[in-house]
Formats: sequence, structure tokens, C-alpha cells
Amino acid sequence: MADIFVIMGKSSSGKDTIFSRLVGQADCGLKTVTMYTTRPMRDGEADGREYFFTDEEHCAQYEEQGRIVELRAYNTVYGVWKYFTLDDGQIDMDSKETYIIIGTLEAYDKIRNYYGKDRVHPIYIEVDAKTRIHRALAREDSQKNPKYAEMCRRFLADEDDFSDDKIAALDIDIRFNNDDLDRCIDKIRAYIADVIN
Repeated sequence: MADIFVIMGKSSSGKDTIFSRLVGQADCGLKTVTMYTTRPMRDGEADGREYFFTDEEHCAQYEEQGRIVELRAYNTVYGVWKYFTLDDGQIDMDSKETYIIIGTLEAYDKIRNYYGKDRVHPIYIEVDAKTRIHRALAREDSQKNPKYAEMCRRFLADEDDFSDDKIAALDIDIRFNNDDLDRCIDKIRAYIADVIN
């Protein structure tokens, strides 16, 4: 049976960097699952790499077909942006693969319910608020059209979305502090190895 690891954490906690580093280490043997989104592509992103970029019409078709595993909709200052996991054949639970996904607590809960609690495992990343703000600001500064208002909205929303109560309600009892990237990745690698062996 396959295992699925879901990386979670507040915005600018380093999820994407950790994900990329883990996937880039061949000895980890992790298979990625590309999520879908209706939000606009950011500078430097490519369709099918970070996300499959789609539109509302296709999203509605997938919902009608019952193929959406989990969906999150965010009312941003630019309109509603949806992020979702689609049952599109990327995940084969009958295989011996180890998959890795980036998601939210809500996504983790739905993926776990869809594929099975014994096969879906949390990787919760945490970083102090000051570091997150600096990282988020640096990321927006590097964009051709920075979206500072959206950055602020996300930061504030994350305080509620990733509250200690919500983390505890999902029985997530291990957290990985990303104050030192290499040390954090080493701890995550050890955790993954422990779970799958």
C-alpha cells in the first residue's frame, strides 16, 4: 500500500522549499502529486510543475464528476481562488509508492478521509511570525506585480487557519521547526523513513 505525506504550515514557513529539497533527493524516493488551482500563475511558475492552472468551468466539471478529493476556496482581494486535489490517476494506493503533497490542515483532513487515516501522514512546518513576515515580503518584492494586500490577508488568515486547537483536533502531534532548513529537512527525512519502514 502507498503512503501519502502532506506538508502543511502557514504561508512563508518554507513548505515549497522543503518540498523541493525532499523531492530533489533521489534517495527519498518521493513521488509528487501536482495540485490544481484557479489562481493566476506567479512569475517563474509553470503549468504542471507547481500546480495545474485551470479555470472555474473545469473546476465545476470535476466537481460534477465527483473527482475532487478536497477543495479550498479563498476569498482574496483579487477574487475567489480555488486550490484542489483531483483524483486524476496521479495517486495509486495499490502501489508501494511514497507520495508527497503540500496542503492545508483542511486538505490534510479530507485527503486522510479519502485515502485512509493509516496511509496519510502529516508533516507540519512551523516558523516564528517575524521570520514569516520577512520571507513573505521578500517574495512579494521579487514579483513583477507585488500583491502586498493579499500577503497581509494570508498572514492574518493563517493565524486562525493553523491554530493550535485545529492542529490538535487532527491529532498532529509532531512539528518540524524550520529555523534551520538543513536540520529541519534531516528531521523530516528521518520521520518519513520511520513511517514507511
